[in-house]
Amino acid sequence: MSNFTHINEQNQPKMVNVSDKKITKRTAIAKATMFLGTEIISNFNNDELLTKKGPVFQTAIIAGIQGVKKTSDLIPMCHPLLINGVDIDITIVDTENIEVFCKVTITGKTGVEMEALTGASTTCLTIYDMCKAISQKMVIKEVKLLEKTGGKSDIKNG
Repeated sequence: MSNFTHINEQNQPKMVNVSDKKITKRTAIAKATMFLGTEIISNFNNDELLTKKGPVFQTAIIAGIQGVKKTSDLIPMCHPLLINGVDIDITIVDTENIEVFCKVTITGKTGVEMEALTGASTTCLTIYDMCKAISQKMVIKEVKLLEKTGGKSDIKNG
């Protein structure tokens, strides 16, 4: 169990103490891929779909940003962070699929991987919610960390 940072010597959950860590610039980029299907994507005009609930991608981006800011409320061992920036991009890849990229930046003592993953996931869930009246065949296929910089190590998963 010693390899798990969120378990103490008594095998009980703990929040990692970051008080001795150095403040550094830290970034994380997460990517989500989502199948929407031609039935939904064919309704888009200029990379946006207007529904009764509002513009799908614009609303999903705002939701993703909110998801980033609320990560520590959702994931028990995440530290509340002062987020410096969030950038979410949604791209229509082909006639059926989209990609969501969520980049989160802070200057702090702990990384923002969970925040980037939560932002990408929340963006996709919002798209699902806004488009489910057209089709419920959508699938969030993959959510993964592409890159992390700052802290002890940098990671690049391409």
